[in-house]
Amino acid sequence: MAKLEKDLTQGNVIRQLVMFALPFMLSNLIQSLYNVADMLIVGKFGGPVGISAVNIGGQVTFLMTNLVIGLSVGGTVVIAQYLGYGDRKAVNESIGTLLIALLAAAVAMTAIMLCVSTPILHLIQTPEESFAQAREYLDITIMGTVFIFGYNALSAIMRGVGDSKRPMYFVLIACVTNIVLDLILVGGFRMGARGAAVATVISQALSMVLCIIYLKRNDFIFDFKISSFQFKKERFKTLMRVGIPTSIQNVATNMSFLVLTALVNGFGVSASAALGVVGKFNSFAILPSIAVGSSVSAMAAQNIGANELDRAKKTFHTGLMLAMGISIPIFLVAQLFPEQIIRIFDDDADMVRSGMEYMRTFTFDYLVAPISFCINGLITGAGHTAFASVNGILSALGFRIPFALLFGMALPLGLTGIGLAAPIASGGAVLIGLIFYLSGRWKNSTVVKGKMG
Repeated sequence: MAKLEKDLTQGNVIRQLVMFALPFMLSNLIQSLYNVADMLIVGKFGGPVGISAVNIGGQVTFLMTNLVIGLSVGGTVVIAQYLGYGDRKAVNESIGTLLIALLAAAVAMTAIMLCVSTPILHLIQTPEESFAQAREYLDITIMGTVFIFGYNALSAIMRGVGDSKRPMYFVLIACVTNIVLDLILVGGFRMGARGAAVATVISQALSMVLCIIYLKRNDFIFDFKISSFQFKKERFKTLMRVGIPTSIQNVATNMSFLVLTALVNGFGVSASAALGVVGKFNSFAILPSIAVGSSVSAMAAQNIGANELDRAKKTFHTGLMLAMGISIPIFLVAQLFPEQIIRIFDDDADMVRSGMEYMRTFTFDYLVAPISFCINGLITGAGHTAFASVNGILSALGFRIPFALLFGMALPLGLTGIGLAAPIASGGAVLIGLIFYLSGRWKNSTVVKGKMG
């Protein structure tokens, strides 16, 4: 394999998974700092109104990010399976086709979202006090859609060929840039949420450009020459068949949290800010499980492409132990120190009280979600993204929203009940995923072969 590629079908499974997952985990951690840095700095200079604006605008932007992440997951799986199978021509064609498709999607998404951003903010009941700042934040970050799509696509491609380190380096540079610009634009020039959005867009653009420059100079399998950007219809069909279900699942999951945001926005700006603060803590707390699950997916994909099914299964078991080993201590910290965690963002008494109420039940999800992520990682790695998508959508829309309405509004338990809906939703996803896993149907690769074992 070339210098930037890594064979994940050989060597010690535990060591390889940890070495692949750790940079992935750190990348997600750093990437999560984007919106959290915006929230902390805007909150310091703008209080709960600024926090609410960045949280709401960031959630809508994350809806677009989830769309491209889903398509990129399809790219990772397809590229990894072709690489494990030994078809380098298919790898190259898949990369070119993926980049062309995502560039077109970014342009279309930017145009659409600029037209509907204000109605969306009205739809989710954005508090009047934070509406103007939320709209500014959202409109500016929408202009950076092409950079969001570009970076995530390139990261997915590199992970598909076994490299999880380089994406971490580039997002680290971008995050440091984002924080510095936040301090200058928000703290120095008092630009509020608008300054935070400008900082985020510039940082994401830098991350994507540096990534392309590095790959061009280091013998990457795809050379980024204009002639190499060829759209292959069959590769596109494969990428979409694997990627679109994950995108739909991600968007449905994000939509479910937007619905929860709309419900909580009805409780007032303090509750809205509290939801945002707990959401930001959650973005850090849950990312080790997400990283391990995604690493299981990439590693299992190469092994399934190479017909190493026992090794793929061992990858899943190892990932599950690793994810639970990290998530249980995080759960204990969240249960023991909720007030201290929330006060890191702001010490408004009403917000802190609301945040503690929500966090007490929501964080039980940390005991259940890791199992779901790892099961879906294996299933996705085999290319069965349609099943994983249906499971995820059912969890988000079939369990989370109905139970949030039941416990939070109907009984009513308020934020306590809305928080409880998260672990219930993950529990449903685990049960359905386990049934599929035990059936053995995951052994049928949907990318390179039929029955593998």
